[in-house]
Formats: sequence, C-alpha cells, structure tokens
Amino acid sequence: MLNNVTGPGRETTEGHSVKLGSGSTVTILPKVLAKASTVRIPTIRGTIDRRILANFRVDPQVLAKILPAPFRPQTVAGFGIAGICLIRLKHIRPKNFPAFLGISSENAAHRIAVEWDADGELRSGVYIPRRDTSSVLNAWAGGRIFPGVHNRARFDVHETETAFRIEMNSLDRSARVLVDGQIATSLPRNSVFASVAETSQFFAAGSLGYSPAGEKRGFDGLELRTFDWRVEPLQVTSVESSFFDDRDVFPQGTVEFDNALLMREIEHEWHSRESLCCVQEQRRANVAN
Repeated sequence: MLNNVTGPGRETTEGHSVKLGSGSTVTILPKVLAKASTVRIPTIRGTIDRRILANFRVDPQVLAKILPAPFRPQTVAGFGIAGICLIRLKHIRPKNFPAFLGISSENAAHRIAVEWDADGELRSGVYIPRRDTSSVLNAWAGGRIFPGVHNRARFDVHETETAFRIEMNSLDRSARVLVDGQIATSLPRNSVFASVAETSQFFAAGSLGYSPAGEKRGFDGLELRTFDWRVEPLQVTSVESSFFDDRDVFPQGTVEFDNALLMREIEHEWHSRESLCCVQEQRRANVAN
C-alpha cells in the first residue's frame, strides 16, 4: 500500500498460470511470433469525461519477469513506467451514430509501458494485464467482439472540479484500486520526468495497447486516438493498488509512485489493431512458483 504520497500467427498453444501472493492469478503466455486475425470492431467514438493516470516508476528487471514476450519494459531514466488508468467514458457508440445512443461507464486498467520489435521496427505502447469495468455490456463484449477481456467491478467516485477520489473493487475480489488527489500545477519534485510537457508527450505516444485475448490466446490490440490531447498534473495524497502493492510480485523498494495526470472532456475514437498471436516457446524470464 502506498499512502500519503509526495513524491498477434499460425498456431496457438496455451500458456500457464502463476498464483500470486495476493490470491490473484497472472497468466503467462508463450512467445508472440506473428500477426493473426484482429478482433474487428467498427470505430468507436465518444468522450473521455475524466481520465486519471496514476504512474509508478518500477525496477525494469521486475517488470521483465511479469511481461510476456515479445514485450519488454520501456524505460525513462533507467526506470520502467507502469500505472493505473481510471477512466469514465460517455456517449460511447459506433462512429457516425448520434451521441444520445451512446453508453457511459467507469473503467480501470493496469498498464505497463512497453516496447517490442515487429517487421524490423521498434514499436512502443502499453501492455494491459487487466481491465475492469462497471458496464455489463463491456464485460460481456470484451474479448468477444471488443478487444481485451473486461472484468466486472464496482466504482465509488467522489469528485469536484478540483478534487477526485475513486475506488474500484472487482466483483471477483482479486483487484482493488484507490486514487485520491487534487489539481496541481506541477509534477512531484522526485518524478523521473522533467516537466508536465515531457510526461504528456510520453503518455500520448503510448496510444496503442495490447491486452490478453482470453480463450483465443495472444493479445488484442486497441488504439486510442484523441482529437485534443490535454493533461493536467494531479497531486495524489493516497494511491493503493492490489497489483502494485503485492510484494510477491513487486518486492519492497522496486516500485514507487511517480506522478499523476488528469484528462477531462476529450473527444476520442477507439480503433482495433492487428492482434498478436502466440506459438509455444519458453518464456524468456523465470517466474517464481
């Protein structure tokens, strides 16, 4: 617990699961080799009503142990970057449908900034090991007709124009998140990023996310395109995550809160991208049983 913070294929085979100390399970997938079919959805449009990115600096060697190939940690000043996204979406509907037909939902995602090689080029984005949502529709569609498995969760939200307290508890009781903070004018002094502009640029570049594809194996790709990327720094007074607080996964001293960003009233679109598929190969990192 961190409180009072200042500072895509030719054939597929199954992976294996590792039980974490918290009681939750992480599925370790085999090496990704090639491109496969995409979870094809129409372009989805809507509004990011509120999005908080609570970001941590993490020992990259620790991240490397939990990342499935081909992903590897993207680093800043020698640190891996991971975090929590708490996002409220509204007017979500297929592009060209009227906004009043859209749906709204609270959502959470655990994210790790990653890079990988594809077609002889270096790519970057985020690996999302877990997604949670308040929406029954999102949970049903996720991994079926919409990229990425979504777990059902309850959200307790208290916010004003300047202060935000968001708590998420998954219905399967394996994930919990709490972020409490208020609008600020700058980043924490000990952040690995030199400025809000630098931080904003880094996260804007990480618009392509890959998530475990459930029974299909491999990873579903989803790209966020915003029409007006704007962020504000957020001073966080309390941040908790059952994932980052698990000392069997992140030993003491290997993960620290770095900064938080707030986005509000951002028009955007979601575009599906080619999925990554896997073939059997030993994971490149050993995982403790």
